[in-house]
Amino acid sequence: MAEPPCRLYLITPPRLDDLAGFGRVLAGALDAGDVAALQIRLKDQPDAVVAAAVDVLMPIAQARGAAVILNDRPDLAARLGCDGVHVGQDDAPLSEARRIMGKEAMIGVTCHDSLHLAMEAAEGGADYVAFGAFFPTTTKDASTRADPELLSGWQADMVVPCVAIGGITVATARELARAGADFLAVSAGVWSHADGPAAAVAAFNAEMALGVGERGD
Repeated sequence: MAEPPCRLYLITPPRLDDLAGFGRVLAGALDAGDVAALQIRLKDQPDAVVAAAVDVLMPIAQARGAAVILNDRPDLAARLGCDGVHVGQDDAPLSEARRIMGKEAMIGVTCHDSLHLAMEAAEGGADYVAFGAFFPTTTKDASTRADPELLSGWQADMVVPCVAIGGITVATARELARAGADFLAVSAGVWSHADGPAAAVAAFNAEMALGVGERGD
């Protein structure tokens, strides 16, 4: 069966105080609909805490077909056996991340609202580029605001997939899918959804499908 042209990319909350409990929530969310990837993003946490999270969450995600991406740290991602790493503009350079992770790893790069940064990343061998923030977000401090037209412009000229990130909710998923996002990266929009994460995943998939159906209208 062909993969949907716009897929969900989950990002963990910044802290996981009940790792086992979150694992159960994650399993339920992944069972509720298509999810391409899980980014484990535990900011300012010791390596041992990140390693413990990967140990618990990676089998849950991979068993359900979701790739596991670690934020910021290619060295730790490689050591823990993650499927890939996501690096920001202030993290390890793409070339270093590739050297550490190997040619088969999935490496994504934050490009804010810049087509120039995205083209540099694509030419450097990134597996995806991430644009954002598209909406206000409480998960991280976003210094840039991206316009959905950025996604349309990228899709018109480039083949490297693009990820939309930043404050995305079920209510805004359709617009970004319509604009051309290959993936929607979501954290609070799923974990803090009023009806629970499983309902959120199902709703996101429904809205993304509607948006994809409206492309070119």
